[in-house]
Amino acid sequence: MKTQELLNRYSARDWEFKGVSLPHASLRGVNLSRANLSQADLSGADLSGADLSGTSLNQANLTNADLSGADLTGANLMEVNLIGTDLIGANLSGANLKGADMRCANLHQANLSGTNLTEAELSGADLSGACLKKAIINGSEFGGADLTGTELNGTSINECQLTIETTAHGVSRHWISWSGSC
Repeated sequence: MKTQELLNRYSARDWEFKGVSLPHASLRGVNLSRANLSQADLSGADLSGADLSGTSLNQANLTNADLSGADLTGANLMEVNLIGTDLIGANLSGANLKGADMRCANLHQANLSGTNLTEAELSGADLSGACLKKAIINGSEFGGADLTGTELNGTSINECQLTIETTAHGVSRHWISWSGSC
């Protein structure tokens, strides 16, 4: 599927795009709210400023994608691959990121309030200035993550790994073998 075909189908109220493959697609500022992009390959895609509120990106590959300033409010991002993804200033409030692989992701000043980050992998991630107010981050990995100025009021933190060493090498749960560094 080509990018324009996806946009045309979405305009015609077809929101089912499970498993679509659009690596490096240019989708800057588009509205794909409530679409089903589960298991999609959007690696390296430009989704900056996009409206992805309520979108299902369950088990999608967004490795090295640009989601800066994107609206992912209430999105389903369970087991998503966000390794090295740019999420600067993104709104992820109320999103479900359970089991997400976010190693080396840039979440500087991102809104993660009320987000479920249970068992998420955040080793080497930049969470500086991020809002994690009332987030659930039980069993998550934060080795080497930058938490400078992160707001954690009312956050549920149990059994998290907050060690200095990073575990940025390995295999992502669903998509790629990755041995890069942050």
